[in-house]
Amino acid sequence: MMDEWRGWQEAAEAALYGDEGFYRSPEGPAGHFRTSVHASPLFAAAVARLLVRTAAGLGTADVDLVDMGAGRGELVTGVLAALSAEGGAHLTVRAYAVELAARPDGLDPRVEWCAEPPPGARGLLFANEWLDNVPLSVAETDDEGVERYVEVRTRDGAERLGAPVTGADAEWLRRWWPSAGPGSRAEIGRPRDEAWAAAVASLSAGLAVAVDYTHVRGERPPFGTLTGFRAGREVRPVPDGSCDLTAHVALDACAAAAPDATVRTQREALADLGVTGERPPLTLASTDPAAYVRALSSAGEAAELTARGGLGDFGWLSHVVSPSVDRGAGSGAEPRGNGAQGILAP
Repeated sequence: MMDEWRGWQEAAEAALYGDEGFYRSPEGPAGHFRTSVHASPLFAAAVARLLVRTAAGLGTADVDLVDMGAGRGELVTGVLAALSAEGGAHLTVRAYAVELAARPDGLDPRVEWCAEPPPGARGLLFANEWLDNVPLSVAETDDEGVERYVEVRTRDGAERLGAPVTGADAEWLRRWWPSAGPGSRAEIGRPRDEAWAAAVASLSAGLAVAVDYTHVRGERPPFGTLTGFRAGREVRPVPDGSCDLTAHVALDACAAAAPDATVRTQREALADLGVTGERPPLTLASTDPAAYVRALSSAGEAAELTARGGLGDFGWLSHVVSPSVDRGAGSGAEPRGNGAQGILAP
């Protein structure tokens, strides 16, 4: 099996989520890379504020929180811990962590661990760096201008060109990632569009948010973004289960899979939720030195979350789902929810 040639989607699926896959490892994603969740508790606090807003928009104190691609439950745990301080003490929250790995020891008993999002949830579905780990096929344009699937060998990551890209994948490339000529590569994001559309459809009402590395049509990298991470370092992508396999997300294509989408940068979204990175006034240092030190530390963490060229450039894709509406499809996807009044999307 280690010498078998397979398409990147199939190879990554086994390497990440198979019985011995990367995401089954005890240390979880946090043992290999750092997300906004790990960078600062300010991120979970901002999501808690968003949950409070969502509940208010729905006119209820009984609300669901669905953490997609939950890792070891770090975000959902942080949100529950922050709720009281962020105006959510009155809420009754049903919390779900959606993850294929086993439930970690010591997780807050209020969190339900599940492999799929609960159907009919009413509240906030939040997917932080989930879509970049949804496996996809890779295409490369050959010397004759034909887009072909890239095949990979499991044991060492060696690649070769396979069959021409046809059907729905070819249509996706034409619409979202046209070839830049011989030697150029593209990552076919159709599985991510479908995964996100299904996640949005699981909500009966509320707000769905996906946060991830992103690029847009017209600015796609000519040689793609597929890479690996191991123990905090970027490494060559080899689908043997020893490293994370990730590629940036075409959030503009995901947005078209459901109506009423909003895409903003993390910097913009967090500013709307009160995370700006502004330094505290110097006068505080003389009147309350301890408070000044705390505020300065918080400002530093906020600056990292909103930095240009870093986490602040992440995309936030939002869909508002209103109850009891005709769910029309977007771009050939399954029927999805429509926009709702009163919910403040980022």
